[in-house]
Amino acid sequence: MGSEAYTIRRARVNDRAQWDPLWQGYLTFYESRLSDELTDLLWQRIHDCQHLINCFVAENSATNELIGFVHYLPHPSTWSASLYCYLEDLFVSPSLRGGGVGEALIKAVSDEAKKQSWGDVYWHTQNNNHLARGLYDKITGGTDGFICYRIEADQ
Repeated sequence: MGSEAYTIRRARVNDRAQWDPLWQGYLTFYESRLSDELTDLLWQRIHDCQHLINCFVAENSATNELIGFVHYLPHPSTWSASLYCYLEDLFVSPSLRGGGVGEALIKAVSDEAKKQSWGDVYWHTQNNNHLARGLYDKITGGTDGFICYRIEADQ
């Protein structure tokens, strides 16, 4: 899909009905489930200008159908005077993967980071997410060598 076939823009409140199936597809891909309440909270946060979570969407220019999204948030860092930007979720409709939409969504976040004078943009993915990792390696030149560990503090 050529870049003229889609537009990257900020999510709008009235995008919910189209964003939700993409979000559910993302959760399914990661074999996860979230309550409707958490999904509602995420959507509210995206549109709350006092909250840090942001969302860009990719929209098919011909049909106005949403075909992908990226969620990201700036945060302070102990290693920098500027904020870092964590790209938390990225999803493109499976039938459109490999056509530049994911790369355009990442570029939109990178451009926003430059505009806001944030420092690094970074993200995680599963080790076996080979298709996405091919794109990420192309964009970044490869991983930074770090491995993610997690403790569930709420349990």
